Amino acid sequence: MSTATAVAPLTTAEAEALVMAAHQAAEAAGVTVSVTVLDAGGHLLAFRRDDRAVLISGETSIRKAFTALQLNTPTADLVDAVQPGGVFHTLPTALDRPLLFIAGGVPVQRGGRPIGAIGVGGGAPEQDHSFATTAVDALVQGMRRP
Repeated sequence: MSTATAVAPLTTAEAEALVMAAHQAAEAAGVTVSVTVLDAGGHLLAFRRDDRAVLISGETSIRKAFTALQLNTPTADLVDAVQPGGVFHTLPTALDRPLLFIAGGVPVQRGGRPIGAIGVGGGAPEQDHSFATTAVDALVQGMRRP
């Protein structure tokens, strides 16, 4: 029998807060982005695409979030793994969405366990990663407050 304790799922309010924090960070940097938040099962909880963002940024943000969720690792940490000779270079996928190994996807954890992921698309990969990380950090700080 497992002794693991249950972890509260990512709520819609938390997902919306993640989207808003990432969008505000991007806006402050003058970057137009799309932001996606998925729950632990890979289901869409929150999404925002600025009208000025390129259309593909929406799909990119979804795939970045999905990749971070499936591998429970920020996509920025996975970029080298898909290069020739990397551990994921020939990773087969039978998933409903292809994985996307570009910075901008960050898993969201509670109690060290994955509860979802955020993906940001539209800026340079390093910018997208920064916006996603800023949002997750803000959420984590909020979780620590009594």
